Amino acid sequence: MTNDNTHYSPVFRIDVSADPAASPAVSGDVGLAMVTLMRQMISLQEKQNQMLDQLVTHASQGQRARSTELQQWKEANPRLARSCRNAAETLAKVQTQFLENMTEEIVDNEESLVDGDFMLNEFVDRFGPRLAHLNGVLQMLAQLGNGLPNQPA
Repeated sequence: MTNDNTHYSPVFRIDVSADPAASPAVSGDVGLAMVTLMRQMISLQEKQNQMLDQLVTHASQGQRARSTELQQWKEANPRLARSCRNAAETLAKVQTQFLENMTEEIVDNEESLVDGDFMLNEFVDRFGPRLAHLNGVLQMLAQLGNGLPNQPA
């Protein structure tokens, strides 16, 4: 028995056979579509790279300007810059001692800190603001005193 599909409309006929004559047209269309998509992707990547370059340039200009201003300030105030460096070194020692005290407190009160919100809140209230402010001041002093040779005042 043969299947004669000639009496059906092409709308209702689906060819699922592997017809080699039909494949090149389809694969050519797919190949062309892939090439077009790849070109679009490359174009978009190039635009993205240009935007990233602009972003890096913009960010580095701001950083360079801040660095130049800081260096000019250091050159205009060498004595104060050295004082900032000395203060930062002293404050670093204070910070080290503060961290040692804080870690001892944590070890000594481990159970109450883990189990009780009240003790944890007390701990954070006691050490948190000091540590944050100390770090901020130390960072500022270190930045203002950085890059200077150790010279007597």
